[in-house]
Amino acid sequence: MPVGWNRLLMTAGLVIAAGLLWRIHKSSPTEPAQPRASRVLSPSETAEKPKPAEVAPVAPGWVATTDELARPWSAKRFLIRASPTTEPIHAIVVHLPGGAYWGFSLREPYGDCELEYVTDLKKLQTDYHFHAVHPMVGDPCTGALFDLMRYGSGPGGLVRGEVEQGAAIRPPLAIEIERRGKQIVAVRTE
Repeated sequence: MPVGWNRLLMTAGLVIAAGLLWRIHKSSPTEPAQPRASRVLSPSETAEKPKPAEVAPVAPGWVATTDELARPWSAKRFLIRASPTTEPIHAIVVHLPGGAYWGFSLREPYGDCELEYVTDLKKLQTDYHFHAVHPMVGDPCTGALFDLMRYGSGPGGLVRGEVEQGAAIRPPLAIEIERRGKQIVAVRTE
């Protein structure tokens, strides 16, 4: 390569490096942030205060009351320890029509995806392409749906939450739920 080209390339490289250093320095967190234009909030927006984060109960043990789950399809999230040495996993208890309470793990069986309890029937139609007449449990990673009103095959027999659509291996992992007076108690995982 001619000597002129080498100098030209070296100069271009130095200019680019200087520009990058200047840009990094300019966006440094030690400088005060530039004010940004913001929209004007309505009186109702400014009056609302954020709700404090709800602390989920940890089971085995009490997870809800019958008053909290008074209506059919009402639900409450909680955490459950599968054994004393494991991290708690997200779970939910649902009050089914007819008075039964069903608890299940929100972790996909044999996977890492978090299941969702979907009460919005339009969401089931748009996100899962399924026409449902009641809430269902969905797996957003695979598109599988589980019917809370039916039983499907599990390793130890029938488990509530039959696979209605999709390629799920089995229903969600069940959690034994007991009603003790007004308390709903999660006893153990399957």
